[in-house]
Amino acid sequence: MTGILGKKLGMTQIVVGSGKLIPVTVIEAGPCCVVQVKTPEKDGYEAVKVGFIEARKEKNITKPLKGIFKKAGIPVFRILKEFRMSGLKAGDVINAGIFNKGDIVAVSGTSKGKGFQGVMKRHRFKGGPGSHGSMFNRAPGSIGASSFPSRVWRGLRMAGHMGSARVTVRNLEVVDVRPEQNIILIKGAVPGALNSVVEVCKE
Repeated sequence: MTGILGKKLGMTQIVVGSGKLIPVTVIEAGPCCVVQVKTPEKDGYEAVKVGFIEARKEKNITKPLKGIFKKAGIPVFRILKEFRMSGLKAGDVINAGIFNKGDIVAVSGTSKGKGFQGVMKRHRFKGGPGSHGSMFNRAPGSIGASSFPSRVWRGLRMAGHMGSARVTVRNLEVVDVRPEQNIILIKGAVPGALNSVVEVCKE
């Protein structure tokens, strides 16, 4: 698996072929620095830990993490993530050049928080009639029969907190790569708000 951390800069559209417009998400992919290398002999699996966005205040970093950064001889980073990659060593830099035009990727991030929402917005319920004296406009309806099961089933869709959850969108196409700007253009929308951190992995 090849992956990188990036920042969602927003959405735009580009023209391809004979004037076809394609909506794309602009992601500032890296540069990310390899902080630590995991080996099967020592850790039981092979991966690399990469850092993204240098920390402004080192006092907020724990002592064990400070030791990892000091051992690698690199600055302290605010965001860390492991990717199952090999052939890298501590201090190496990963940038947008690891992707090519036409690659299929999966993008993970934290979705926008919507707060407490009802069933129509949260679960796309149809709702009741909107006129003729109806008092069942946006209500969820029955949540369980009285004779059986005489209770509410666990996991029943109801109103509640919406968003602020980890979301992964797969099978997205890389439309363009601009390594000199550390920017990749991905077809379609990806989870997260503007300037939020996302993970981009080759499928």
